[in-house]
Amino acid sequence: MDQYTLNLLFVGATFALYIGIAIWARAGSTSEFYAANRGIHPVTNGMATAADWMSAASFISMAGLIAFTGYDNSSFLMGWTGGYVLLALLLAPYLRKFGKFTVPEFIGDRFYSPTARMVAVVCLIVASVTYVIGQMTGVGVAFSRFLEVSNFWGLMIGAAVVFCYAVLGGMKGVTYTQVAQYIVLITAYTIPAVFISLQLTGNPIPALGLFSDHTASGVPLLERLDQVVQDLGFAEYTAAQGSTLNMVLFTLSLMIGTAGLPHVIIRFFTVPRVADARWSAGWALVFIALLYLTAPAVGAMARLNLIDTVYPNGTAEEPIAYDERPEWMRNWEITGLLTFNDANDDGLIQWYNDGSASFADTAEARGWEGSELTVNRDILVLANPEIANLPGWVIALVAAGGLAAALSTAAGLLLAISGAISHDLIKGQLNPNISEKGELMWARIAMAGAIVVATYLGLNPPGFAAQTVALAFGLAAASIFPALMMGIFSKRVNNKGAVWGMLAGLIVTLLYIFLHKGWFFIPGTASFDDADPLLGPIKSTSFGAIGALINFGVAYIVSNATEEPPQEIVDLVESIRVPRGAGAAAADH
Repeated sequence: MDQYTLNLLFVGATFALYIGIAIWARAGSTSEFYAANRGIHPVTNGMATAADWMSAASFISMAGLIAFTGYDNSSFLMGWTGGYVLLALLLAPYLRKFGKFTVPEFIGDRFYSPTARMVAVVCLIVASVTYVIGQMTGVGVAFSRFLEVSNFWGLMIGAAVVFCYAVLGGMKGVTYTQVAQYIVLITAYTIPAVFISLQLTGNPIPALGLFSDHTASGVPLLERLDQVVQDLGFAEYTAAQGSTLNMVLFTLSLMIGTAGLPHVIIRFFTVPRVADARWSAGWALVFIALLYLTAPAVGAMARLNLIDTVYPNGTAEEPIAYDERPEWMRNWEITGLLTFNDANDDGLIQWYNDGSASFADTAEARGWEGSELTVNRDILVLANPEIANLPGWVIALVAAGGLAAALSTAAGLLLAISGAISHDLIKGQLNPNISEKGELMWARIAMAGAIVVATYLGLNPPGFAAQTVALAFGLAAASIFPALMMGIFSKRVNNKGAVWGMLAGLIVTLLYIFLHKGWFFIPGTASFDDADPLLGPIKSTSFGAIGALINFGVAYIVSNATEEPPQEIVDLVESIRVPRGAGAAAADH
């Protein structure tokens, strides 16, 4: 059976499964649509949360970013996992105890202000739409290769599938669909990693193989990787190269952004009790760790395999001829995500760091006139099985896994957006007397509209999938996370402080991102990699942490300069923090 047919079978079977689950678990009420009727078991919810969390950024893009940068991009791993600990300890149980459907609803009630609720809706939509762009980018990358369609039609197909199971099933359908998607994506990620780890190190556990000896050379794998990348003028893989300050701020931005992402938070509204919210977070960390412990090995091994493809004789002086390139390179060239430009017309593929001053003399002596191979970082995980010559069914499984990762998170984000529009905007402000049937209809209309917008923006993303997602984390960190933390742990912050804090954090962060990327002046000319930071070494993907500090500062200054919150709000904050949620008494909340 040819590879294209295998891809169709695997992807088609998983899509049929997702849509079938959505029809079986179709939401019939607003409680089922928003919170799955609060009847999801903690283990099931933990698995669904892991799938919701491990997006295209985790599955498709993260290992690629680690592979091309090395140690510095380990901050993705530290920030995303560390943020989940913050979410589990500081937010999830208290928000579940409050007993609302959406994040803006909590903010509106806690800060006794419709304005605060509306500002939270705006913050949620800005962060979620930015996040979903990254997912649709991943969908386009996966479809363009494995189903041999254009990026445009890949996005159209992915949007249609999400529409079917998310609009029909709501939170109830999405939860059970995400359980299936987790099983697909974790299987698709680990099986090729095990094969490749065995090939390169003889160790079947990728996380251990990363620190084992490279079979062909007899030296430790990471030492071998350091050697080959430096031979090509690239920075040492295992050493820090960038600004420590920027790395710390980026990690912090990812951490608090994780704890402030509404599509993850609403997952904890689906369990019966407060104690179940804690258990859900614990199980989610277990399921997430299975992929995150494997990702560094996938990145390092993929980088080494890629270099060995271009320099098959083991020396940087003998690159492969373009006419002799392997089949996997030909396949990815069709997508436009891998390109070759023969700068010196010698018919050989020279791939090296042509920006390295220390390597310039070496390149000139070899007759090289510029690096000739361009590899999109988002393709590395998807291409990894082909690079390693794994069986066709493994390649098809990876295709299905990449799509599962992107679609699962896209569905969660779209649920958060639709809930904010239908429940917080329409029911909360415009039409408080709307019927449950009418609210459910508007929830589905809002989700359909969000899918259209996300698909359109996904055609022209601002960066690689993980980088686009990092911007969303920064926006959530600067706007939503501080409001939630102050709402739970501060009795003094009032409605005015919350509103001005959220606006300050969101606006300042957006301005920094737009200025850094050059969107105000020459759209499309700047990128994450070539734009100079505006504030010392701090890049736009790291600014969310500073935006959060501005949010906290403005909120406390304004609150202390204005009236204290009403006594009933002080009592409400106190009741949220009373530690009685682990028992049956919390079931009523």
